[in-house]
Amino acid sequence: MSTLVDTAAAQFLTIDGEPMSLADYSGKAVLVVNTASKCGFTPQYEGLQALWSDYKDDGLIVVGIPSGDFAGQEFDDNAEVKKFCELNYGVDFPLTEKNHVVGDQAHPFYAYAKEHLGDAAEPKWNFHKILLNKEGVPVKAFATRVTPEDEELISAVKDALG
Repeated sequence: MSTLVDTAAAQFLTIDGEPMSLADYSGKAVLVVNTASKCGFTPQYEGLQALWSDYKDDGLIVVGIPSGDFAGQEFDDNAEVKKFCELNYGVDFPLTEKNHVVGDQAHPFYAYAKEHLGDAAEPKWNFHKILLNKEGVPVKAFATRVTPEDEELISAVKDALG
């Protein structure tokens, strides 16, 4: 199995168009979430922001990956996504530019996650979550309905943080 360091799976552009590598978060647990601004699950942004606030000093990074892959429930423009997240949910955790998360055009991160977690890594809807340990290895995937406040997710985050 591959590792995340220096692979296409780790490379993103931020919501502002700047290079970002998940490999830069080596030594930290990372929760990757495919997000959408116009979804019934969009209020999970509030819980993700709280989770980030509660555990970032312990080494947790939350990364939102905006996507319109499910029913086109994301703004077309990255600036709109950023403004929506900041104004409505106070989001200050890292957001990537809009990406595909399923299908032939999916970002390589999802193939990497699937290599480690099997089909559980493939998003079935918005707000699917993939937890990486401090070595950048996917250790658990969480379906949309598992909220950031869910004890199963919090327990896994604590385990990943060590």
